[in-house]
Amino acid sequence: MIKGINHKGFHVVDMERSLDFYCNKLGFKKAFELNQPSGEPWIVYVKVADGCFIELFYGGAEGVRDRAEHICFEVDDIQETADQLKKSGVPLEVEISQGMALNYQFWVLDPDGNWIEFMEMNPESPHMRS
Repeated sequence: MIKGINHKGFHVVDMERSLDFYCNKLGFKKAFELNQPSGEPWIVYVKVADGCFIELFYGGAEGVRDRAEHICFEVDDIQETADQLKKSGVPLEVEISQGMALNYQFWVLDPDGNWIEFMEMNPESPHMRS
């Protein structure tokens, strides 16, 4: 059902400082960016390894806890995974949808309120081309 961890998301206060840390100090590579529909910057993706990213969300602040703070598991079949979780008694907090990067995703909460994303990769997504 789960292929592995695709990404971990973080809010950042200073994007340039964060990119310097992850890219220049840790040696990862800036892969691509996504903007909001309004054109405002939204997320910068940093490639850790093939198929493994860190999402850096603009507009961070101390103590922020929302969907930007999450872990994402990559799956082979988004519908099958959602069905299996529902049968196990795990409600979907956000139903299956296609994201701006073309991948299919849904969201659940763990017992402590931490967001967990499940994602089926689209071969045309920037994740797959990076």
